[in-house]
Amino acid sequence: MIDSDIAELYGVTTKRLNQQVNRNINRFPSNFMFELTEVEKKEVVANCNHLKNLKFSSFLPKVFTEHGVMMLANVLRSERATTMSVKIIEIFIEMREAIIDNLNLKLDIEEIKEKLTNHSKNIELVFSYLDELAEKKDNEKLRTKIGYKKEE
Repeated sequence: MIDSDIAELYGVTTKRLNQQVNRNINRFPSNFMFELTEVEKKEVVANCNHLKNLKFSSFLPKVFTEHGVMMLANVLRSERATTMSVKIIEIFIEMREAIIDNLNLKLDIEEIKEKLTNHSKNIELVFSYLDELAEKKDNEKLRTKIGYKKEE
């Protein structure tokens, strides 16, 4: 999540949020927070309508992972920050579960495709065996019947 979005949810200014992060920078390793590059900033602004003000900012926005969001609640120390942090973490958990479900669904579909491919190959094999048997039967000579013969 981008710093300005989190600041709005936590009820603080982006400036205050970033000040607290800079004061406690040792609590935000690279897997908790990172800064967008200029190219990434332009891409985000182009794709997210609510971030148009960011276009004219001279600062590169900070982006926080779910762990960074939780750490922000500890750094800001407000009731609203704690409440919103819990809600954001719950949303991250739901997103992760949805991604996992989607991945499982993709794996199931791939497994079904593999089975269908195998079934198709097996069906082709059965038809080729049937063709061979039909050819063999056509080439057989008539055999004399054995067993009890009824007089006519």
